[in-house]
Amino acid sequence: MLGLHRLCVHRTPRHIYAQIIASERGDVVVSASTLSKELGVGIQSAGNVAAAVAVGQLIAKRAKEKGVERVAFDRSGFKFHGRIKALADAAREGGLSF
Repeated sequence: MLGLHRLCVHRTPRHIYAQIIASERGDVVVSASTLSKELGVGIQSAGNVAAAVAVGQLIAKRAKEKGVERVAFDRSGFKFHGRIKALADAAREGGLSF
């Protein structure tokens, strides 16, 4: 997939969500969240750093399957620390570059 992609994150006190959006079309290419069925068994609480790491790894895995390797990180106004930073670091370790 060619073109620009954004990794947009959103967090609530209970969950964290990540989407990779094709900027030129506005289409969601892949998404992952603590509500994903794949993560439901493996996490104790959906509102902690460990859950954010799991979502970061899952979004990176799904992005690589779709051929997306480079993204721009959109933190949606949240400060870059805690769960947002944990998700970003896990996505980088999973193979995404931004």
